[in-house]
Amino acid sequence: MATRTHYTHREILEILSGLMLAMLTSMISTSVVGTALPTIVGELGGQEQYSWVATATMLTMTVSTPLWGKLSDLFGRKLLFQTALVTFVAASLAAGMSQDMGQLIAARAVQGLGVGGLSALSQVILGDVVSPRERGRYSGYMGAVFGISTVAGPLLGGFLVDADGLGWRWCFYVCVPLAVVAFLVIQKVLRLPRIKRDTTVDVWGATTITASAGALMLLLSLGGHEFEWNSLWTYLLGSVSLVMLALAVLAERGARDPILPPRLFRDRTFVLTSLASLLVGIALFGAMIYLPQYLQIVKGMSPTASGLMMLPMVGTMFVSGVVSGKIVTSTGRWKAFPVAGMVLVAVALYLLSRLHVDSGQWVVGLDIAVLGAGLGLTMQMLILAAQNAAEPRDMAATTAGVSFFRSLGGAVGVAAFGAILTNRLKDEMAGLMAAAHVRPPAGGAHLGTPEAIQGLPEPYRGIVLEAFTRALETVFLVGVPIALLGFVAVLFLKELPLRSGRTPGRPERVTEEVAK
Repeated sequence: MATRTHYTHREILEILSGLMLAMLTSMISTSVVGTALPTIVGELGGQEQYSWVATATMLTMTVSTPLWGKLSDLFGRKLLFQTALVTFVAASLAAGMSQDMGQLIAARAVQGLGVGGLSALSQVILGDVVSPRERGRYSGYMGAVFGISTVAGPLLGGFLVDADGLGWRWCFYVCVPLAVVAFLVIQKVLRLPRIKRDTTVDVWGATTITASAGALMLLLSLGGHEFEWNSLWTYLLGSVSLVMLALAVLAERGARDPILPPRLFRDRTFVLTSLASLLVGIALFGAMIYLPQYLQIVKGMSPTASGLMMLPMVGTMFVSGVVSGKIVTSTGRWKAFPVAGMVLVAVALYLLSRLHVDSGQWVVGLDIAVLGAGLGLTMQMLILAAQNAAEPRDMAATTAGVSFFRSLGGAVGVAAFGAILTNRLKDEMAGLMAAAHVRPPAGGAHLGTPEAIQGLPEPYRGIVLEAFTRALETVFLVGVPIALLGFVAVLFLKELPLRSGRTPGRPERVTEEVAK
C-alpha cells in the first residue's frame, strides 16, 4: 500500500485542528483548577494538602509521558491519542464526584495520565507530518492554544465557583463535552501513516523511571509537614529515588527498545533542551498554581477576578509565540528567542517576588505580562530544536523525552514551591504573631477558604495576609536562579539549520493506520 510522506497545507490544518481541540481540553482541565483550588481545599480539606491536588496530576502526567510515546510506536498515534482522551474523560467525571481530598487526589492522578498522553502525542504527531522549517508557524498555533487555555481555564474556574447552582465540581465536568467533541473531530480528520516497528514495551525501564520520579515527588510534597526534613522518611524516600534512578539507567542501557534511549543523552541538543524544559516547567507551573493564592488570599479577589488578572500573561504569551514562530519559518533562525525568553522569565520571577500586600493591580499585571512573554518565546522553541536534531526513528522518544522533563519540572516546581510556601507561612505567622503579641482567634489557626481569611478579625487578618505575602516572596525569589540556569542551558545550544524535509533514516515498514 502506498504511503504518505507529504501533506498539503489544508490537510495539516485539519490535523492541527484536532490536536488543538484535544490540547485545549486537557490544558483547561489543569488551569481551570488553579483559581478554584483555594475554595476546593477550604471545603474538602486543609491547606496542608493544597499542593497535592496539583502535584498528583503533574506526577502521573510526568511519569507516563515517555511511555505514551513508546506505545504510539507500537499501536499507532491515533489509537493512543484517543485512549488518552477516554482516560481523561473518565477521570474528570470521578474528580467532579469526589467527596473528600483522597478521592479528588486519586482522580486527579488518573486525569494526569490522560493529560500526559495528549500533551506528548500532539507534539509527536505534529513532528510526523510537518518539516522542522515549517513547524515554526504551526508550533505558534499550538502555543496559542496553551495561552488561550491558560486564560480560559482561570476565568471559567472563577465563573463556575462564583455561579449559583454550579460550584467547583463543574470545573471538572465542563471538560467532558469538550473532550467528546475532540474525540469525534480526531476520528474524522486524523489520517496518519502507521509505522510498524519491531519493538517491545520497556516494562522495567517504565517501572524504575516511575518509581524514581514518584519517590522524589513524595519527598518534596510531604517533607516539612507530614514529616520533618531531617527524618527517616526523608532519607528513605531520597534513597529510593536515587536507587531507582540508577536502576533506570541500567535498565535503559540494557533494554532492547528503551523508553528513553541512552543515545539521546549523547546528543547535546537533547540534553540541553531537556534541561531547559525542566527549568521552564518549574517556573511555569509554580507561578500558575501559586499566583491565584496571592490574588485571592492577599488581594481579596474573587476567583473570576483572579482569572482576569491572568489575561496579560496570556496575551503576551500568545503574541510572542505566534510572532516568533512566523519569524522562525521565514528565517530558519530560532536560538535568539529562547535565550531572550529565559531572561524575561528570570526578570518576571524577580518582579513577582517584590509584590506586597498593597501592590497595585497594574504592577501585578505588568509582572505577569513579562512572564507570559518569556514563556511564549521559550516553550515551543525548545521542542522544535529537539525535534530538528532528532533522527526520524527517535522522533517520538525525543519529543516525549523533552515533554517528560518539562512535566517533571512542573511537578518538582509545584511540590517544592508548595513545601517552601507551607513552611515559610508557618514560620512567618508564628514570628509576626509573637512580635505583635497576638494569639490566633477562637477555632485555632486553620485558614480555610479565601473568603474565610478575609473575614478574620483584625489584627489577625493583617498578620495572615502579610505572612502569605512574605512566603510567596520566597517562592518566586527561589525561581530566579532556576530561570537563570535555564538561560545558561539555552545559551550553549548549537543553532542547527532547520530542515525543510524529513531527514533520511533507516527504512521502516509503513501501513495505513486508518482506511480512507
